[in-house]
Amino acid sequence: MSRYFSDRHGFGVVDAPICVREDAPPALRYGVAEIANRAGLSPSSIRTIICSVLFETPDSSNWSEYPNICDEVLRLLQDCRWYKVYDIAETIWRNLDHNYEEQALFESELNRLFLEKGIGWELKSPIGIVFRGEANFTSLTEKAVQVFEASNRENAAAEIREALKDISRRPIPDRTGAIQHAMAAVECAARDLTGESNLTLGRLIPRLNVPRPLDSALEKLWGYASEHGRHIQEGAQYSAAEAELVVSIACAVCVFLVQRDDELR
Repeated sequence: MSRYFSDRHGFGVVDAPICVREDAPPALRYGVAEIANRAGLSPSSIRTIICSVLFETPDSSNWSEYPNICDEVLRLLQDCRWYKVYDIAETIWRNLDHNYEEQALFESELNRLFLEKGIGWELKSPIGIVFRGEANFTSLTEKAVQVFEASNRENAAAEIREALKDISRRPIPDRTGAIQHAMAAVECAARDLTGESNLTLGRLIPRLNVPRPLDSALEKLWGYASEHGRHIQEGAQYSAAEAELVVSIACAVCVFLVQRDDELR
């Protein structure tokens, strides 16, 4: 049974629009410690993990769990760089791997915090904390990996995973790499579907029999990725929205091509 009245009675909170990417708001800094405590960790255990991530020395004058060590934990979380908060959360989660229920509780509660506070990250087993886009982004990336794995196209699935890793990097996401890997997944699928293993996606598009004008849209997407993903310009920065858009479209194209091929067989 759910722990919360709102869940049991269907009063779920609508997910907040994503407004936090490269930051760790106070609610998250406090929440990491609070959720770890709910998952069965004492303040001293949490402090040990935090100090190991931050290379800090525990305050030897703090010996009582409450309030001394608990306050120290909150201070450490409050004062560290934003991306270290996510490193700490991941490390706490991994340290709970000896107890499935406690680890699952930490994961679900941290993700609930992310959703309700509009934080654009997600704790996903077994990877760790990864980029969370709007619902369509998450759905499309997961669907693409599932479709590739189901059809034994492991190289294409690996490219989508690499795109997610790049867009999830902290403190500076590799959005150029995310675009490149997403389009590489399309290229992998296209090569497999056409049997042309040496051609680039630009030359493969006419052979895919994509309905017009979608073929032109795919060519333009390839041109954009070639310009912005493959030819890195000094000082060029691409927004999270741009990277999310290209990765989403690439995943949608992959799913379409593979599923259409399955239907034609």
